[in-house]
Amino acid sequence: MKKFKLGYAPTRRFVFSAEDAFRYKVMIREKIASFGMDIDIVDLEGLNAEGLLYDDHLNADLIIDRFRQENVDAVFFPHCNFGTEDTVARVGRALGKPVLLWGPRDESPLEDGMRLRDTQCGLFATGKVLRRFNVPFSYVTNSRVDDPVFERGFTNFIGAANAVRHFRSLRILQIGPRPSSFWTMMCNEGELLERFGIEVHPITLVDIQRASKRIENGQSSELAEAVDYIKEKLDWSEVSEEDVRRIAALKVAMKQYAVSTGSSAIAIQCWSSLQDAMGIMPCLANAILTDEQIPVTCETDIHGAITSVLVQSAAMNRHPTFFADLTVRHPENPNGELLFHCGNFPVSLSVEERPKLRRHFLFDDHAPGTHEGEIRGGSMTLARFDGDHGEYQLFLGRARGIQGPYTRGSYVWVEVNDWPLWEEKLVRGPYVHHSVGIHANVIAPLYEACRYIPGLAADPVDPTESEIQAWLRGTQC
Repeated sequence: MKKFKLGYAPTRRFVFSAEDAFRYKVMIREKIASFGMDIDIVDLEGLNAEGLLYDDHLNADLIIDRFRQENVDAVFFPHCNFGTEDTVARVGRALGKPVLLWGPRDESPLEDGMRLRDTQCGLFATGKVLRRFNVPFSYVTNSRVDDPVFERGFTNFIGAANAVRHFRSLRILQIGPRPSSFWTMMCNEGELLERFGIEVHPITLVDIQRASKRIENGQSSELAEAVDYIKEKLDWSEVSEEDVRRIAALKVAMKQYAVSTGSSAIAIQCWSSLQDAMGIMPCLANAILTDEQIPVTCETDIHGAITSVLVQSAAMNRHPTFFADLTVRHPENPNGELLFHCGNFPVSLSVEERPKLRRHFLFDDHAPGTHEGEIRGGSMTLARFDGDHGEYQLFLGRARGIQGPYTRGSYVWVEVNDWPLWEEKLVRGPYVHHSVGIHANVIAPLYEACRYIPGLAADPVDPTESEIQAWLRGTQC
């Protein structure tokens, strides 16, 4: 996976201290490197004597060329003194990538009354000109380099920009049509392409069956690794050696199709034609691929696959997602809910050291292939991209794991702030019974990502929009 690239374009204006601007250029660069984010930084060194963006048109063209050649994913314009708003806006418009504005808070004037930077004033100017140029941007409150608000805003922006870059290049591998009775899984493929540039690459169940059979009958290292993984990580005593090999072959076939088609995620018709044709359930194969950062959604849920990529990339691909049904309320906790699916949650999230590989407990054929057991709790984000009638929204909420009764399948019980409020919002739509969870707080970066995706509105339930904004400003913990 290509590492995230950030264009670093510190800016100054001639009427203030060039020396102080240079000092802050170095200080800010060192500070963002200390945040421990796995990103590449593309700076302006060598384009001029200072490595700063300032007011000449040639400078803008050189910066645009460098950032295009390096294929940066976002641009950060720290205002190291007042700043040069027209050049910032020209670069931002030419690149069309997420833009971050911030400037370090000024010190006291010198003893003679002179000021070295006037950074805040420059930020006001740049914000206005970016609006004139129709450049959407993110903003971090004017604060000192060591202020937690700067680190919070910067890291939040990187997560948002990473979600945007994956969204803009999104292709979903669709394996089979939706189950005929699942009208909730309808999606407008043409509209997804026209509005968001999202491609759906369909293949049939016959395609995946043939590919799996070819792999199963072969002796590839990929198949051997998948078989070894299943035997090492799971208790497979309830199924046969042949079942394990067939599940592993399906996993390898799905991954090969995803890689060869350039697909970021998969939506599969997991029942009931597949088990009729292959004699297995795909749940464990889905779980393993999701652990490998190729999320797989059940019941051909295209919108669920889109959600999975957004959530995973907002977390900088450091945590696996899990794809869940919202099923039943907790028997005792009024704000508790069961997140469940038949057996597709990532193995790495399991509470048990060796969770069970089992046969499906609902369908009459009881085909093998479900990865069952409870997953760990803790804090998590729940999200859902969905839409109808040409309008799309991104549901966002936070939850935490709680104790609850045993149930079959993959599951975790969670508590939210106000389940009746969540339930009403989900029922009234445009959402369905599927959600994507992750053990990370990615609500603020996903909220910010919507700023750069025309036609997608953030719909946070907890925290609220005003609470997210206050948190980013540092006025609320």
